[in-house]
Amino acid sequence: MRLVIFDCDGVLVDSERIAARLQLALGAELGWPLTEEEVVERFIGRSMASIDEQVAARVGRATADRWWAEFVRRHAEEVDAGLEPVDGLPEALAAITLPTCVASSGSHEKMAHTLGRTGLFDHFAGRIFSATEVARGKPEPDLFLHAARRMGVPPSACAVVEDSAPGVRAARAAGMRAFGYAGGLTPAARLAGPGTVVFDDMRDLPALLGVRRTARRTTR
Repeated sequence: MRLVIFDCDGVLVDSERIAARLQLALGAELGWPLTEEEVVERFIGRSMASIDEQVAARVGRATADRWWAEFVRRHAEEVDAGLEPVDGLPEALAAITLPTCVASSGSHEKMAHTLGRTGLFDHFAGRIFSATEVARGKPEPDLFLHAARRMGVPPSACAVVEDSAPGVRAARAAGMRAFGYAGGLTPAARLAGPGTVVFDDMRDLPALLGVRRTARRTTR
C-alpha cells in the first residue's frame, strides 16, 4: 500500500453522532419522524446532495431548504461547542508513515471547520478532497478514484478507512482495500465484505495497515 485515504466524519472527527442527533431532531420538527437506525441507513456516509434529494422527496423543496439551513447552523454550533477527534485517531496518525489524504462526502467548508476545530486541518492541508468535486458520491467509487488520481497512486495501492456502509462499498468498487471502523454508529456487520478489514479501535489501524491478511477480522 502506498496511500491511506481517510473519510472525515466518524473516522477523523467524532461528528457523525452530532449529525445523526440533529437529523433525528429536524425530522421530528419538520414532518419526517426518523429512527436512529433509519438515519444511519439513509444518511450516514452519503453526500449532502443525496440527503437533500431524499428530504425534498419526503417533505418538499421549501421544507428541505429550511431543514438544511437549520442543520448547517446547529451543526456549526455543536462543532464549536466541543468537537473532538475520534478516540485513538491522533495516536494512529502519529504512527502511520504512509502518505495520507482525506476524501469525504462533506463540503470543503464543513471539513475546514471540523478539521480546524480538532487541530487536524494542517496535517492534511492540500490533500483534502470532497464529493462536491465529482459527479457521483458514495457508494459510487468516483471520489476515491479522484483522490487517488490527484495523489498519483493507482487504486490497487490504496487503503481506505471508512465508517459507513456506502463508504466501504465505494472503496471496494474503486478496487481499493477497505478498512471499516466499527467504533461509531454503523454496525460491524454492515461494514464487512470482500477485501475489508473491520476493526473497532483506531489505535489498531497502523498495525492493520501493515498486515496483508487478518483472518479473524477479514470477510472474504
